[in-house]
Amino acid sequence: MTQTKHKWQGPIYSLLVVIVLWEFFAFIIDQPIVPYFHTVFINMIKIFKPQIEIHLLYSLGRITIGIAVSILIGVPLGYLMGYYPKVDKVLSPLVYFTYPVPKLALLPIVMLLFGLGEISKLIMIIMIIVFQIIITARDAVKDIPEETFRSLRALGASRTQKLTEVMIPASLPELLTSTRIALGTAVSILFFTETFGTEYGMGYFIMDAWMRVNYLEMYTGIVTLSLMGFILFAIIDFLESKICSWRS
Repeated sequence: MTQTKHKWQGPIYSLLVVIVLWEFFAFIIDQPIVPYFHTVFINMIKIFKPQIEIHLLYSLGRITIGIAVSILIGVPLGYLMGYYPKVDKVLSPLVYFTYPVPKLALLPIVMLLFGLGEISKLIMIIMIIVFQIIITARDAVKDIPEETFRSLRALGASRTQKLTEVMIPASLPELLTSTRIALGTAVSILFFTETFGTEYGMGYFIMDAWMRVNYLEMYTGIVTLSLMGFILFAIIDFLESKICSWRS
């Protein structure tokens, strides 16, 4: 209980500092372009159900599906590359060539090929996350001492047992960390893609409020999007504490 309390003290103090600085800055500016935080928070509660909820659900769904698909694609590929050197020699050049490409620069191409709908948005999110997961899974498997696999082979362990008993436990903490890091960039890309060809999503909500010069709703959308990212980070932390409890 005490450990959990200390874990949350940092984020709470940071949030309080941000709120105090925001309120102070709004007081200094004293213009509608920077509303007070308490005004934004009250407005978020007021319009959440009638306006924000549907946009938040769309954004949350896109991010969740993007993460799930990235894991389903990236983890098996990473394991294959880490366990089989020949597979690594074939796929690593392809990964190294495509990974550094700025994904935002590919948005026009993706939209030309797949349209302005949901598919293009999901593809952009997946392209952000999947490469980090592939590289992390591969390196985690490569870091496992060869003696461990030799011992398992000597004991007659099957490939499935090597996967479930060694490779997955060894790579899970790194995979969750990689997903957490990629999540921030994915949320940024999601915001940008939601300004094209859609009427739902937090990106659309924020930009629509900005175009209508409704700064209060614009800041409300920004705070909501930030809270969504924070909750996703917290969920990953929670999963890590449960399935990687041996690490701590």
